[in-house]
Amino acid sequence: MTASTALSAESLDALRSGTVIVDARAFLYDIPVEQVRTDSMQSFLKQETIIVELRTDDGSTGVGYSYTIGTGGGAVLSLLRSTLLDRLVGLSVDRPEMVWSALYASTRATAVGVITSLALAAIDTAVWDLSSKIANRPLWVAAGGAADSIRLYDTEGGWLHYSADELVEHAVAAKRRGMKGVKVKVGKPRGHEDLDRLSAVRDAIGWDMDIMVDANQCFTVAEARRRAALYERVGIFWFEEPLPADDVDGHRQLAQSTTVPIAVGESMYSLAQFREYLQVGAASIVQADVARVGGVTPWLKIAHLAEAFNVQVAPHFLMELHVSLVCAVPNALYLEHIPQLRSVTTTEMVVDDGMALAPTAPGLGIDWDRDALDTLRVL
Repeated sequence: MTASTALSAESLDALRSGTVIVDARAFLYDIPVEQVRTDSMQSFLKQETIIVELRTDDGSTGVGYSYTIGTGGGAVLSLLRSTLLDRLVGLSVDRPEMVWSALYASTRATAVGVITSLALAAIDTAVWDLSSKIANRPLWVAAGGAADSIRLYDTEGGWLHYSADELVEHAVAAKRRGMKGVKVKVGKPRGHEDLDRLSAVRDAIGWDMDIMVDANQCFTVAEARRRAALYERVGIFWFEEPLPADDVDGHRQLAQSTTVPIAVGESMYSLAQFREYLQVGAASIVQADVARVGGVTPWLKIAHLAEAFNVQVAPHFLMELHVSLVCAVPNALYLEHIPQLRSVTTTEMVVDDGMALAPTAPGLGIDWDRDALDTLRVL
């Protein structure tokens, strides 16, 4: 550890005051997808779920998690078990920011990186779960408490393999349930194929419901411009991941060439990446994923950074956890509806007329079913 990353003796003492972690464990589970999910680049085969369990000296426990969509979970678990978990013992859960900073400092050789961010997220969400429980507050209140509900848009009915008729059926059903928007995956070989599908959905649901599109990084700048012009005809609410995530300037060029808001963030892994996008006007909507950016601690920084640029946030996936985060901040736009934890939890996120309600229980508000998890454990 260099002088610039080392913590002072005073900081270390502060970390070890308060409610102290005495045990930290991590496990890997394969949770099957609830239905077939496809986009322009891949299929979502399973949710590799990495769970971290913490116990403190007063007997309190906390659970956090992160995930992959099919590969890499073993690498995340290895980093946790070989490097990070032992460093948690003796640290205080009362100070999540200092715990996160200490662990990040110990992983400089692999940060910024996907595996490190996913590992830190599993720990950080467990720390926030514990600290919120000790404070007897739900996470959304502990993290800011801006609102107690958030509007939902549905993605489960918009996968790329669905026919136009199936897209319409799902979109109409979502509207009946009170959903405020639907997402349709795009990236068919020819633009008119995307437009035909989107037009069918628009005709079915009318103009009082939002339609988002998601390309999952499949286009070039030139093709994204062409598709955006087509999508404008049906009033698209946002154009998500049109280009590879590392093409910042391409996103800037696209954002300047269309009236459709450009949404990015699910494939970005650090606060600095979001800053770069926002500084050059390459992101109209920020979609930070709490697992992929390293946990609650950096997610909140990204949301507040976006607020400073007058940009709203609509996080990717993990609705059971993100519901608390979007309710914590004032610039939340939408929550994505993709149920994935119903097979391993004893309760579900509460939805009322297309609005997701913030959990009322202290902590993350996720009630894990231990017996169901045990049957899915891999490592």
